[in-house]
Amino acid sequence: MKEDYRARRVLVVGLGRSGLAVCRLLAPAAARVVAADQRPREELPAEVASLEPMGVSLVTGSHPPELVDEADLVVLSPGVPTTLPLVERARAREIPIWGELEVGFREVEGMVLAVTGTKGKSTTATLLQSMLQATGREVRLAGNIGSPLVQELEGASKETTFVLEVSSFQLETIDRFRPHVAVLLDVSPDHLDWHPTFRDYLRAKERIFENQTEEDHAVVFGGNRWTVEMARRARPRKLYFDLECLEELTPHVHANGPWIVMHEDRTKTPLASLAELQVPGRHNRLNALAASAAAALVGASGADVGYALEHFHGLPHALEKVADIDGVRYFNDSKATNVQAVRAALESFDAPILLLLGGRLKGGDLGELRDHVARKVKRVLAIGESRDRIAGAFSDLVPVEICRSLESAVKRAHRRARPGDVVLLSPAGSSFDMFRDYRERGERFRAIVERLAAGE
Repeated sequence: MKEDYRARRVLVVGLGRSGLAVCRLLAPAAARVVAADQRPREELPAEVASLEPMGVSLVTGSHPPELVDEADLVVLSPGVPTTLPLVERARAREIPIWGELEVGFREVEGMVLAVTGTKGKSTTATLLQSMLQATGREVRLAGNIGSPLVQELEGASKETTFVLEVSSFQLETIDRFRPHVAVLLDVSPDHLDWHPTFRDYLRAKERIFENQTEEDHAVVFGGNRWTVEMARRARPRKLYFDLECLEELTPHVHANGPWIVMHEDRTKTPLASLAELQVPGRHNRLNALAASAAAALVGASGADVGYALEHFHGLPHALEKVADIDGVRYFNDSKATNVQAVRAALESFDAPILLLLGGRLKGGDLGELRDHVARKVKRVLAIGESRDRIAGAFSDLVPVEICRSLESAVKRAHRRARPGDVVLLSPAGSSFDMFRDYRERGERFRAIVERLAAGE
């Protein structure tokens, strides 16, 4: 290992995928590893049983603050609040507090490209991986999109490139994390059930640039004053992107007819054809521009970029087409957990929409959707713990039906829809009021629609 843990006593807080992966990495290397989770033992993943034979001490059912008294390093899993008494005690004792992302980064030898933003991280990171793979490199995709970074380290070398999707949660607990290329997509209020204010959320996102130098690159959305302000404070070389030409922000990448164009000084260089992109929506065109810009910075050719665009058919649960039943199209956009994501989804269709909306709201203003709902939506099916708020926000614009379950909402939409309509699950909230995560919600939607398609 690059980092020396032999004399360190490590406390790992949270035993989800990231916490488990950190324990497996550090147990053979550290003086002592203690893993704590507030859930009782019986509610933890079965894989936890494999930790004790490795020498990991388990503390379950609580996060006793005194655990930090015997620790030299605290590692937090994503989603573990940094306001826990245990964390505050570690901070007061000046004990380093890292996240899994920081632990993994310290072991990476090759190039790192990182993507953050409010919406589009997974699509952009996946496209970027594909563009770089088209160059012949070994490229591993990790972070918030799926596998923890520490889980993807085995067998990696200086020739391995890592593309990471990083969230505001993960960026809160970095120390030396420094991507060679940092991509900042559009930002809007999100996770305000976690971050005290929107400004705190922005500060977490801005940390992606914190350790970069003038030798590094930042690819930044140029159509948002917050992202531009963050970039101007950062040290790396900037490359902005937007669909429109950004005369005041150079160099930048924009769309010119069907072409993705690099605009540097007075020179315009076509990179690839945006017409190759197979997935709908303005937001996906922006994601494609961001990925293309980042890929070009590290040597991808126009042919590499075009190949990736042509062969990308979208991600599960992100405007995923599920079925066409009697002329009605059904789309699963369960990953749309905030207002901005729903707005982007609605902008992707010209057909009348029956919108399945609701979940656990994380902040953001539903009122920002009123214009889009008025123009695009013929009926709202409201679900989850926010269903009454949704009815209050839109019932003066379109019919709103309050539904007690996702299945009820899908079946009602099926009965109401007419040929040419779109039935769209785009919830604007997290799934935790009804499901384990957005994946389970999307899979349930898919299963219900597939039964309807089969005539059940």
